[in-house]
Amino acid sequence: MVEENRTSIAEFILLGFSDHPHLQLLISVTVFLIFLISVLGNFMFLILVCTDPHLQKPMYFFLGNLSFLDICNTSVTLSTLLESLLTGNMFISFSVCMAQLYFFISLTATEVLLLTAMAYDRYVAICNPLRYVLVMNWRVCVLLASFSWIIGFVETIPHAIMTSQFSFCRSNEVNHFFCDLTVLMKLSCSDVLNLEIVVFFEGVFVVAIPFGLTLTSYSYIISNILNIHSANGRRKAFSTCSSHLTIVILFYGTLICMYVRPPSMYSPKQDKLISLLYTALIPMLNPIIYSLRNKEVTKALNKLIGTNCGMSIS
Repeated sequence: MVEENRTSIAEFILLGFSDHPHLQLLISVTVFLIFLISVLGNFMFLILVCTDPHLQKPMYFFLGNLSFLDICNTSVTLSTLLESLLTGNMFISFSVCMAQLYFFISLTATEVLLLTAMAYDRYVAICNPLRYVLVMNWRVCVLLASFSWIIGFVETIPHAIMTSQFSFCRSNEVNHFFCDLTVLMKLSCSDVLNLEIVVFFEGVFVVAIPFGLTLTSYSYIISNILNIHSANGRRKAFSTCSSHLTIVILFYGTLICMYVRPPSMYSPKQDKLISLLYTALIPMLNPIIYSLRNKEVTKALNKLIGTNCGMSIS
């Protein structure tokens, strides 16, 4: 009977923002523009990092990885929302839903690990500048980035496997714009205790510990900056890590608002807005944040635009 209940659901209905029918047009236009700007902005930054010799540095190597990750994450989470808004088709097959769940969790875990690697890079650059080239060589950078991607995609496999084996006999209506784990767990009539245990340990080892390492890195960075006697030196040192610190605050701030709350504070409408913030708005802002006041990126962008304009004129 349990197996029959599980296999009886061949597809889910993503409700998205259907509880705001009078705002459908505005939501459609806004989401499409955010998606377009996010993909183009991150793709442009990725091109700059890959083509400009002045950006062949560890910091930009990690930022390039983050840009590629943001493109993937935005495409995974917003694709179904855009389809439902533009075509009115709110159905998603069981297999596609499970795939979306797996890639979303994997990409989020990868971003946590990448931000930790970037924090370590900034720590070495500011606290041990004389050993920076030796410590953060390309072999170390590639290993850190590879570790982030591999661990992010391997450790989330149990989530997808266990969720795919649930019995969804209560409803097939997902009150979200993508297949989020917390929503699917509420729809399941199976015992979710084992998955909750897995999620807890995953949260400790892949989120809490990296977050603690990131905070530790920045505590040393800030302490080191405050010990610099020159005001100009403090300003230059802080400018090298301020963009990354802003990204860390935005990313972890939204995750904490989303998942570290008492059960009484959970609200489907609020959850969808917060999810839209860290799946769409933050990926759109990231290339703007780490390009703002960055002379190397600005110079590379002007060079790329100038080269393309010169080719088109000739």
